[in-house]
Amino acid sequence: MRLCISLLWLAVGLVRSEQLPYFHVVGGDQESWASILGSIGMEAKPMDEARVFVAGAGEPASTEWTARIEGGAFLILEGQSPLAEQLGFRSGQKAIRVGNIRDVHRPDLPIIWEKPLELTGIEVPEGARVFARERWTGTPVEAGLRQGKGGILWIAAPAGARGYERFPYLLQALCELGFEPSFRAQGLWAFFDSAYRSRVDLDYFAARWRAAGIAALHVAAWHFQERDRDRDEYLEKLIAACHREGILVYAWFELPHVSDQFWEDHPEWREKTAVLQDAQLDWRKLMNLNDPACFRAAAEGVRKLVGRFDWDGVNLAELYFESLEGMSNPARFTPMNDTVRARFRQAAGFDPLELFGTRKDEASLRAFLDFRRELAREMQSKWVGEVEAARAGKPDLDLVLTHVDDRFDAGMRDAIGADVERVMPLLDSHKMTLLIEDPATVWNMGPQRYSSIAERYRPLTPHRERLAIDINIVERYQDVYPTKQQTGVELFELVHNAARNFQRVALYFENSLLPADLPLLPMSAAAGARLEKRGDTLFLEAGVPVGLAWQGAAVVDGKPWPVRDDRTLWLPAGRHRIEPANTVLPIRLLRLNGELDGAAAVGARSIRFSYHSTTGAFAVVDRIPDRVQIDGAAEAPSMAGARTLRLPRGQHSVTLTVE
Repeated sequence: MRLCISLLWLAVGLVRSEQLPYFHVVGGDQESWASILGSIGMEAKPMDEARVFVAGAGEPASTEWTARIEGGAFLILEGQSPLAEQLGFRSGQKAIRVGNIRDVHRPDLPIIWEKPLELTGIEVPEGARVFARERWTGTPVEAGLRQGKGGILWIAAPAGARGYERFPYLLQALCELGFEPSFRAQGLWAFFDSAYRSRVDLDYFAARWRAAGIAALHVAAWHFQERDRDRDEYLEKLIAACHREGILVYAWFELPHVSDQFWEDHPEWREKTAVLQDAQLDWRKLMNLNDPACFRAAAEGVRKLVGRFDWDGVNLAELYFESLEGMSNPARFTPMNDTVRARFRQAAGFDPLELFGTRKDEASLRAFLDFRRELAREMQSKWVGEVEAARAGKPDLDLVLTHVDDRFDAGMRDAIGADVERVMPLLDSHKMTLLIEDPATVWNMGPQRYSSIAERYRPLTPHRERLAIDINIVERYQDVYPTKQQTGVELFELVHNAARNFQRVALYFENSLLPADLPLLPMSAAAGARLEKRGDTLFLEAGVPVGLAWQGAAVVDGKPWPVRDDRTLWLPAGRHRIEPANTVLPIRLLRLNGELDGAAAVGARSIRFSYHSTTGAFAVVDRIPDRVQIDGAAEAPSMAGARTLRLPRGQHSVTLTVE
């Protein structure tokens, strides 16, 4: 778990070139390695600037590599070559067929190659660690060796055109050889269902989420719809543990599912499918929120739930209908309750149930599907209004609407009534985020799809900074390789490409994230940062706030910098000049759950920082300040933890002073 978390990167007084985020492909597929190493912020550079090197099959031997590696370089060897032989990875005599491998990072996970290869076994050098083997013969297919300050990683075959077809955990292996990425981010969101974490140490998990770069947890609120002493106590402890770590907590609703108890108590309000059965579909028990009495009861419960707990925001998710198969599956098709059918009958002159019987003309079908899409828009607008009403008593409350993508997969509009273009005007009138859910139908299409999704959404709204993307990290129903669930390099490419195209990235869900992936998640989320070195000075350019691996004090843009922990220098978006320093500041801002805009030391006893946030923010400091000023006005410190300050929503300047 401490794979890439213990970071002792940049020594005070000297910036070393081998610690910069540069790689060079000597031989091999340039594009695939750009995808692999680029997913954790690496950039292709000439050989004399690089820190990581890739040598393809047939690369000649050279004694120069030994000195490079001893000095801190990392060399990745693809297959067999004179260079691999020289470095101790020697060819054997027996050929093996490789199509199923077992990796030490997840031994129980099937890793299946789409196209098996005939390979020759090797003998690994003494002291090397074998990371992966052919599952049935135990023949090594991935191994590594630390050497001096650097290391060697050998893989039995090229990584593949997409970068993740064969060795999903090669970046974890590289880190275990001593490689340390340069950038990290701390803005990921994750969905959380307490049913999977009912008996865990919440303080431990909150610290683990924070270390994985998770800034907000979207908690399944339907479990807490009705009062229950034990459940309420659990939720209060969860929220408090997250707040102490500076993690925001959102109430995540999956309406029209209200709660199991609501379903049991109100059979008269249950949604109906096109076969007129109660709409209990998968785990969701759908209610007829178009019935005025049902809506009032559900809304009252939501208002009370939002008011009972210390939420930072509300996420209204999947407020449309079933099913993904559309009208071809009447047993899952909704809404077919009496209220909706009567309303449509009055408008169109026929019962929509006839569409599943004798009425088959295209005009009638189109009339109902368009009506259904408008009904979904009305429902979304009404519930956004309910959250806005709750904001009257909680002005720092954030609002998120999660909506499945129907631009990349236009079939979603008729299948479930999801029409994002009808929802977009809500961004004009409400301060909210539209979280676009990656539909299951495209989960097999690879990480590059996020640029295509983003291109389809940008023309729809001027509020592009309020568009976010939701990645489902679950087993996929399609034939996918090498793993059914996204993990390792594929996951990092997904997150990195999503972060390059959207302001915020959410992951569904927290429990599905594999432990081996957590340490590199914050590195994959740090998209769009570039670093240059001139002498002992670094020049950073970043489109969003970013963390730079760093140890010790620093001067940023000519001034002592107060925003850092023991391993990371946190910097705002823009271009910055960074130099080592010996300055001791009176107080440090270790991390901020908000968008950092600027910071500086103020005299001998104070620091000042500015930020903006769509919700209340948390600032974790290394000591409790004696005085706090927000926008120049003195404030009593509001503490969410021993050293965690609670700050207001919006754009503010904060001064912290110690006596």
